[in-house]
Amino acid sequence: MNRAKLHAALFSLALVVSAAAEPAGVVRSEFIFDPAPHPQCHASTIVETKSGLVTAWFGGTKEGNPDVGIWLARHTGGKWTAPVEVANGAETEDPRVNCLNPVLFQVPGGPLLLFYKTGKWWAYVKRSTDDGATWSKPERLYNGLYGPVKNKPVLLTDGSILSPTSVEIPSPKGRCWRVHFERSTNGGKSWEFIGPVNDGHEIQAIQPSILFHPNNRLQALGRTQQGRLFEIWSDDGGLTWGKMSLMNLPNNNSGTDAVTLRDGRHLLVYNHAGNRDGQPRGDRSPLNVAVSKDGKLWEAALVLENTPRQEFSYPAVIQTRDGLVHITYTHRRLNIRHVVIDPAKLALKPIVNGEWPK
Repeated sequence: MNRAKLHAALFSLALVVSAAAEPAGVVRSEFIFDPAPHPQCHASTIVETKSGLVTAWFGGTKEGNPDVGIWLARHTGGKWTAPVEVANGAETEDPRVNCLNPVLFQVPGGPLLLFYKTGKWWAYVKRSTDDGATWSKPERLYNGLYGPVKNKPVLLTDGSILSPTSVEIPSPKGRCWRVHFERSTNGGKSWEFIGPVNDGHEIQAIQPSILFHPNNRLQALGRTQQGRLFEIWSDDGGLTWGKMSLMNLPNNNSGTDAVTLRDGRHLLVYNHAGNRDGQPRGDRSPLNVAVSKDGKLWEAALVLENTPRQEFSYPAVIQTRDGLVHITYTHRRLNIRHVVIDPAKLALKPIVNGEWPK
């Protein structure tokens, strides 16, 4: 075999090995930046605009430090742009405080919104009319409004925007974790408060995501301190909600995200971890993807990360116009990983009694 044919054969073999190395359904996996512009980062968010993907996260020396700001990158020309800081606590408070938990949302026919919090848990929003290249000055949310605390708002069939949110407050009974929603009928210019939908003690729940079901039904699900995910249902498009309950899926008190796919199925990204007595574990691994047809029975799809005693956490997930699913998540607090999935090619196995299949 001559050298050219040998190189061709080796290249073909490398492609086969590379394809086999990726689990079924995974199209691409990459880091958003290299090198990192900050020592630590966390809590990413991702959105599709008319010109491409945009992602943001908070980064600085360490969570809670005053130098922690909101950073952003855009996907153009087949790659991510270099990260830039687009918001920080010096813009709004003196002395400067930290920023945290950015959430991006593209208003249909309107601006790209960036929600975030500062160290005093004040909520702010910035607006961009050029897909995240430039941003307005921060506007503070008042009257008990928090904006989305981690996960994306959703656009309802009536054109309104429903934002999933929550609070963590002290109370005479101990720490109170309550879920509520904020609804806008004018493209995010103003918001009305819905809830809270739980007492914050029986089930201590925060950071919901919203899923769509037939007949105007919505399902919200997310993180608790009870060692399992919560769910709660609405029969009227989110105006009122039923009783919150615990799901069979374990979770070690770490953030989740979910999305309803165009084919009607639901895709959930979460840490499938917890111990038998219901107390959460200290690490945030593994990081898993599950799929459901009805929001009740879930099937195992992927294990994105599975290194013990490491942090792979706070996922964000969307489906883009081409049908692909994009997930971003914290990778050891050092980087943000971006994974692209073809949901039609996932190999699914039932999750029985909360046990991830071998």
